[in-house]
Amino acid sequence: MTEQWGHADTTLVEQWTRIRAQLRAEVGDAAFNSWLKPLTLGEMLGSRLRIAVPTRFMRDWIEENYGARLTEFWQEENTNVAQVEIIVEPTRTNVQAPGSPPPSPIGQRDETNGRADAGDMGFGEGLNGSAPDSEDVRALLDKRFVFKNFIVGRTNELAHAAARRVAESDGVPFNPLFLFGGVGLGKTHLMHAIAWHITERDPSRRVLYMSAEKFMYQFIRALRFRTTMDFKEQFRSVDVLMIDDIQFICGKDSTQEEFFHTFNALVDQNRQIVVSADKSPSDLDGMEERLRSRLGCGLVADIHPTDYELRLGILQDKAEQLGAQLPDKVLEFLAHKITANVRELEGALNRIVAQSTLVGRPVTLETTQEVLRDLLRANDRRVTIEEIQKRVAEHFNIRLADMHSARRARAVARPRQVAMYLSKQLTARSLPEIGRKFGGRDHTTVMHAVKKVEELRATDNSFNEDVELLKRMLEI
Repeated sequence: MTEQWGHADTTLVEQWTRIRAQLRAEVGDAAFNSWLKPLTLGEMLGSRLRIAVPTRFMRDWIEENYGARLTEFWQEENTNVAQVEIIVEPTRTNVQAPGSPPPSPIGQRDETNGRADAGDMGFGEGLNGSAPDSEDVRALLDKRFVFKNFIVGRTNELAHAAARRVAESDGVPFNPLFLFGGVGLGKTHLMHAIAWHITERDPSRRVLYMSAEKFMYQFIRALRFRTTMDFKEQFRSVDVLMIDDIQFICGKDSTQEEFFHTFNALVDQNRQIVVSADKSPSDLDGMEERLRSRLGCGLVADIHPTDYELRLGILQDKAEQLGAQLPDKVLEFLAHKITANVRELEGALNRIVAQSTLVGRPVTLETTQEVLRDLLRANDRRVTIEEIQKRVAEHFNIRLADMHSARRARAVARPRQVAMYLSKQLTARSLPEIGRKFGGRDHTTVMHAVKKVEELRATDNSFNEDVELLKRMLEI
């Protein structure tokens, strides 16, 4: 496509420059470099503006994920734009302002060095077919995901220790390091932390980090533009290869074949490989047996779902980072109630802090419950007496067996009374039924416990807060 740039076209270029900056700020460097950077400005046909991409795969992805946002940005910049059309144009040159030298065409070979243009491979600017340097890698990493920001607990201590060992070692302690766990438990955090630490400790080491989806995408492009030798050299000349979410290539035979050979080549050269997935190697359905075997031959480290102590530690650390002073009762409430994953937990905390900062309301259990009503509703369930007993025992640090025992010591009797009170408040069980659940006690004992707790709540503010916290954690 040949374009003659007049005054209007120059204006479009300026508008496109501003829109690209807005897109980068909104989606982040990693997503921008992977998907939006290759976009090039086309022509204006009436009220329809054309944007070109090099492949049909990219066009489909961008239309689905960013199409509406692109249109919104353009309509804010230029009221004459009614529609943004994304077209496929493999050999299109990037649009430049008048007087600027054009870049190498996408997908064409740079005849000065015999390699594919760096844009082909998607590794970032300035690579020219060579392995990425530390600055290229850091541009794709999240600055928050470093080791000092990773909260360690019993559920993730092995994965954390293994990641530190890989990051701090001059050799290859285990190959590969395979991290697996559910969504939002910290796999990507550890992957980024390893890459940050290695590149800061030794900038000369060549680290390549990307998702398995991106690996497949790069491989497809290499096949299409017949640059597979450049692709192989890029991946097999690094010191550390890090592939996130390897489960993405399950069932994709050609990509698995290439990754298998890349894996073997790097292992033969004693180069480090780090991989993450949502399941262990043996549970990856659709993965070739020989590749499953290779993935499991190093160290496989599981990241389990977080426990209460770890969730509370994460919330305390996050609140400190945000500079927010929140009541301990609120943090304890969140740690008890939001158990799905760390992202959801941090998202809840961000909402609470934003509500307090923007609206000016103090953070209390009541405001927390109101702000997070939709999130907490997902955990709505029927409370049982057994659950009440377990939660109260944990809160007051007594044995669950003490709920049924005959011990009368106040340290045991008072929590037991609280559990009876909450059973009366939160369940439909009768007094005799509740009594039987507490070691066969009489219904009058339950009545006495309910009355005693109500009296203490009216006179002891600290005790009242404890009971209110337990009640909110159980009833929502």
